[in-house]
Amino acid sequence: MIEVHHLENSRSQRVVWLLEELGLEYELVTHRRDPATLQAPDSLRAVHPLGKAPVIRDLADNGRVVAESGAIIDYLIEQHDAEGRLAPPRGSDARERYRFWLHHAEGSGMGPLVMRLVFSRLGQPPVPALARPLGRLFARGVEQQYLGPEIRRLRDFWESELAAGPWFAGETFSAADIQMSFPVLALAAGGGLAGCPRLQGFLAACREREAHVRTVAHIGEFRLAAG
Repeated sequence: MIEVHHLENSRSQRVVWLLEELGLEYELVTHRRDPATLQAPDSLRAVHPLGKAPVIRDLADNGRVVAESGAIIDYLIEQHDAEGRLAPPRGSDARERYRFWLHHAEGSGMGPLVMRLVFSRLGQPPVPALARPLGRLFARGVEQQYLGPEIRRLRDFWESELAAGPWFAGETFSAADIQMSFPVLALAAGGGLAGCPRLQGFLAACREREAHVRTVAHIGEFRLAAG
């Protein structure tokens, strides 16, 4: 039994999806965001000191607690995917691609997208009304000078890499695709997949997987709030 601590509308959706793909029994503990700040509640700190999701507790392994999306995926694949259904064989080129994409998603992929979301809110409450015009001006400059070009560079890289196959590690779906689904969804939320047929196809194929359908039916699909 895996206990999953899930924050509503967050990247922890991917852990639930992975567990569905592996066919593992799990218990879902959902934590609600503060409606004013959208921050995670203090209840998550009782599970892990950082107070962030996702976090899992493996009740079959003396209640071992694992945090961080990439570490959780690594752990679940090592401990519960003996058949190698969701990771290419060790020593193969596909395994190296898998390793790269598994960690690229959070290491390089999500940073600019999260920054875009944060800066887009500088012209909105709870920023004081008098500061909002300056906040919007600052956000526009950051978008034009840094975030826009960087996100386009990432998008073009992802699109070109899918020329090697329908999935990020090649011809076969893997846990790296589950990890990469989050930045691609975040990009799609802002209309950022225009002119990217491979990324559009990737996202459509993800949504068609039975395990993903079950996950969305259970907890919903990630939605990036508009700025």
